[in-house]
Amino acid sequence: MASTSTSTTARVGNTIEQELIQVLTVSKDAVVSGGWWYPVQGVLYFASHPSLHRAIFPVILKTLLTALGITAALFTFTYLPQVAFCAVFSGPFAFATAAMLVLGEAYAVIMFVSKTFLLGRAQDQLFNAVFRQQGINLVFVEQKGKSRSFVQSAFKSMSKPLQRFSREGLLRYVVSLPLNLVPVVGTVLFLLYNGAKAGPTFHTRYFQAKGMGPAARQAFVDKRKGAYTAFGAATLALNLVPVVGPVFMLTSTVGAALWACELEKKEKDRESPSLDGKRVLVAVDSE
Repeated sequence: MASTSTSTTARVGNTIEQELIQVLTVSKDAVVSGGWWYPVQGVLYFASHPSLHRAIFPVILKTLLTALGITAALFTFTYLPQVAFCAVFSGPFAFATAAMLVLGEAYAVIMFVSKTFLLGRAQDQLFNAVFRQQGINLVFVEQKGKSRSFVQSAFKSMSKPLQRFSREGLLRYVVSLPLNLVPVVGTVLFLLYNGAKAGPTFHTRYFQAKGMGPAARQAFVDKRKGAYTAFGAATLALNLVPVVGPVFMLTSTVGAALWACELEKKEKDRESPSLDGKRVLVAVDSE
């Protein structure tokens, strides 16, 4: 058992090292790609379309209260001990470095709770709503040949959010937190590294609507690696804003939908069937 755990840790460590090198390689492309703009555009679009936030206001309120409680608890009980620890490495920057660490820890806890219990369905609703407003219909149909009992459906609905938090993914995030001990440069690298992983997840629903399998998704992402890295880094930076960070998860979903609509409209050579003058993407709903 110990050897298996050591092997897993070593494998993840090697993966992290390779991915950090890749992040440094695409960092210039990430800056010039403009992918960082879509999360900002999502904030502006969300704020200027009241119908979007009115529809999910109860979710926003619950998420804010949850984030406030978690952030307050972590700063109350863990901030000063981490200031003392960071003073060894960061000197006069210890207070700021410790704050970044606590915010990073709060982000992990808040995202786990929020995604599992609050945000999932709201994000899907926002994504679909933006597509409709942009003149593209997302039509999800039930997968044929798969009938589930009520218990099976209920269990899948409850367990699916937990599947987003793999052991390896969580370990990558936790292991990369100490990058924030290095003022400025370490924080930027932390955002880019985790952003490279987080960015493509915002287009999961778009990939599903396009009927892309794992290989097609990876090829699609690889062609836009810099843009997805920039998008994920900007999203993570917004999510780290105390208390209101989880709300930016929703606005980033809006930004991702706007980006997907832009990509879809540019794809003239693979025009989908139209209905009432609107483009339609039909996909099998595996949920």
